[in-house]
Amino acid sequence: MSSIGIIANPASGKDIRRLVSHATVIDNHEKVNIVERIILGAQQCGVQSIYIMPDTFNIGYRAIDNLCYSKELTSKVEILPMKLNANLHDTVYAAKMMEEMKVGCMVVLGGDGTNRAVAKTITSTPLISISTGTNNVYPEMLEGTVAGMAAAVTASGKYAKGDICKRDKKIEIYKNQGFMDIALIDAVISKNLFVGSKAIWNIEDIMKIIVSKAHPATIGFSAIVGCKTIIRDEDDFGASVDLTEEQYTIIAPVAAGLIKEIHMGEHEILTLNQEYACITKSGGIIAVDGEREIPFEKNDQISFKITRGGPFRVNIRKALEDAQAGGFFKR
Repeated sequence: MSSIGIIANPASGKDIRRLVSHATVIDNHEKVNIVERIILGAQQCGVQSIYIMPDTFNIGYRAIDNLCYSKELTSKVEILPMKLNANLHDTVYAAKMMEEMKVGCMVVLGGDGTNRAVAKTITSTPLISISTGTNNVYPEMLEGTVAGMAAAVTASGKYAKGDICKRDKKIEIYKNQGFMDIALIDAVISKNLFVGSKAIWNIEDIMKIIVSKAHPATIGFSAIVGCKTIIRDEDDFGASVDLTEEQYTIIAPVAAGLIKEIHMGEHEILTLNQEYACITKSGGIIAVDGEREIPFEKNDQISFKITRGGPFRVNIRKALEDAQAGGFFKR
């Protein structure tokens, strides 16, 4: 019996960057609509069981009610029995539950931060990530129906994970030799000690940026590096740049509708499993995938390591192409 899990973050796409840029807003009613389409796409391609994370907006319950009312629901759809904390830990715990339940694929609606929370827990479950957040680099803009179809193909077990998925990179962050957290896209060292909003957006406070991937066709901190050098998913390295130096001046899209002039030093290539360490000259905070998470003090040793230990991400087009070639859609 094939099964999938759905995690929809009701808080994604609602941080302070909505006030300081022109970022798109995907409200929770649209997330309900996307979840409905994922369910319909998956069930019509053979998924029997679907598990959904509970949330404060009741996205899963609303999707179930709507599909029951329209008499379109045929699969078994359940909301996970878990206590709500209305924070990041809900996503972490739901992902853990789904992996323990051995769902065949996990579909996540959110931004870089939501996917980072999932990546902190899962080790083997294939992941499909739909963009509903801010400054998204990791998730993709996907139609829910197509995501549901690809999830069904992946969960069917008929296609090798190595053929339709790729193992993503991640950045491991350590403080004084103790493991602290991970980032999927970027880790940023900021001199600003004040947390306030968790989302970080003031470029003037940034000292260093470490990235696992970088491209000028993205938005945010990784795009700053991407306008200097391109690092792709398949590259077995990342990079770091120092924004306190003024060797180069570039322009980069730091937020939606906001292109800024940035000064930086020469970028440094970081090969997989290579430790990049520095001793802090003052207090500050490290932001992971755009959110302030790790405070540090003067003379702390901060180190970063890029590995291939990220999620197994489904290549949507490859999965559906292999399914078509294998007759998966024949009836």
